[in-house]
Order: sequence, then C-alpha cells, then structure tokens
Amino acid sequence: MTAVLRMSEVNVTFTSGWGRRRTRVRAMKDVTLEVPAGRTLAMVGESGSGKSTTGAVALGLRRPDSGTVEVLGKPVREHSSAERGRIQAVLQHPQWSLNPRRRVGVSVREPLTVASADLSRQEQQDRVERILEQVGLGAVTADRYPHELSGGQRQRVSVARALITEPGFIVFDEAVSALDVSVQMHILALIRELQAEHGFGALFISHDLGAVRQVADTVAVMSRGEVLETAATEDFFDNPTHEYSRRLLGAL
Repeated sequence: MTAVLRMSEVNVTFTSGWGRRRTRVRAMKDVTLEVPAGRTLAMVGESGSGKSTTGAVALGLRRPDSGTVEVLGKPVREHSSAERGRIQAVLQHPQWSLNPRRRVGVSVREPLTVASADLSRQEQQDRVERILEQVGLGAVTADRYPHELSGGQRQRVSVARALITEPGFIVFDEAVSALDVSVQMHILALIRELQAEHGFGALFISHDLGAVRQVADTVAVMSRGEVLETAATEDFFDNPTHEYSRRLLGAL
C-alpha cells in the first residue's frame, strides 16, 4: 500500500534561553513512521510529547534537524504551491482557519485559488457547494458567516475547506477535542466516511483515546519526542506492549 507520509529517523531540537540558562529539548528523537493511503495513523501521548511538532514537520511548517520526510512521494519541502493543496490540515479551533469577516463559501473556496487556479469561478463555486453537501451542511451554508454556526458546524466547514483541493494527506491536530462528546462522534464518523470516499491518508493527533479508538487504523505512542510503540488500533487497546501505553490506557 502506498505511503502518503513517510518519516525516517527525524530529529527536532528546540533551544531556548541564553548563556548558562540556555536549554535544549529534543522534541523528536529518531522518529520513523508511515501513513498509508486511505488509512489513519493516530499519534497519542501526554502534552509535550512531540505530537504537534510531528504534525508541523509532516506539513512542512518546521524543518527537521536531521532525517527525511516524504509526503505524497517526494520531500515535503519540494512541493510546489499547487501541489501543496494536496496536503491539508484541520486544527483544534476552526476559527484559526476561518476568517470571521468572510462568508463560509469564500473561506472554503480559498485553497482552490492556489491549488486549482485553472478552474473557472463557477467551477470553484460548484465544488464548494458539493463539498458542503458532503460534510452535511448544505449549499446554503456558503452564504453564512462563521459566528452564525455552532462549534460542530464550524468544524465541518474546516473539514470541507481541507477537502476542497482533493488532498492525499490530511493532518487532524486535536480536531475534535474542543467539541462536546456527541458532536465529536458525528465529526469522527464523518471523517471515516469521507476517507472511505476520497481515499486520503491521515495523521490524527490527539490526547483523547476515546476519539482515537473511533477513527484510527494504527496508533503510535509518543513520549518525550520518541515513538515508544506502534500497533494496530485493536491490538493497542487490547494488549499494549509498552508500560507507558498501559499507563495511558489506565488513565482512560
């Protein structure tokens, strides 16, 4: 199965302070992992474990100190502006990607202006309406503003915005952690449904093991920048091999 994300021995170190107070923290230590097309790899671990740094490296937002990162078959930094439309993210708070002064349709269409500049305005509008229908909002939502929608509806808009360019790889960074449990379940089911339809691979970053169990095919456990264990989701929950994993599940 083709890998949409492939990391090999990736290292990232953060440095802060000056002089004797200068400190170095390794946020990623020889991280190696793969995300196959059409599958979801969940990264779990406590705050500060390196999950979000891994997501930033996968998206090309942070350059690793060493190691290799390939997305959709080529080094992530070598993707053109148009190609980067096939690499998307859905963040914890939808307002981070939605301009409150713009109608929903404009925000959803925006990535197309770079990734699919050859499309006519009408073709772009047709695609916006189609994707809004797919995420269960309806085409009429295009004329509304973000503040007119509920939190769950805004997150659906964020998913639509990520999918509008027909990406091969999506990073979901704590994408449901700010939502009520019942809304979470709807969004997680939507992600699985859309993945089955569109075939994108996903990196699902979360501290919520309940959400992970619903959406992931594989689980990678991180602590202090290291991947301690990688296993099929069912195996991870039924028989974790690392003591840290067992502690995480015990807390759940």
